[in-house]
Amino acid sequence: MFKLPAAFFTGVRTKELKENSCVVSVKHRWVNQNPFNSMFWAVQGMAAELTTGALVMKKIKGSGKKISMLVASNNASFTKKATGRITFTCNEGHKIDDAINKTIETGEGQTVWLKSNGVNADGVEVSSFNFEWTLKVKS
Repeated sequence: MFKLPAAFFTGVRTKELKENSCVVSVKHRWVNQNPFNSMFWAVQGMAAELTTGALVMKKIKGSGKKISMLVASNNASFTKKATGRITFTCNEGHKIDDAINKTIETGEGQTVWLKSNGVNADGVEVSSFNFEWTLKVKS
């Protein structure tokens, strides 16, 4: 709540955080809707980013090193109206390991693209987000 107050107030909640996957859900409500009675794209983006960011944070903590992280770029596609409960999942935590190992070995910044898909209660994809994370060992 204190680190991501906008996500908290719009209903974004982490449901599961494992070694290589993270699941976040958010329910379409009045506070997070757009004028077209579906979930605002930015709320979907917060939930999607959290799935990838939580994995990056977990992997950094596990490395025991001080590593900075920042989203350098992102893109998204929207394929269906987002209503009801939307669940975002990122299963690409294994990609982060390589980037962390390379930045530790070389001292140079590394980038990693992570994908998060949002599906409705029927399992139909409503949106897909890609985030390019930059990682660098702090000096």
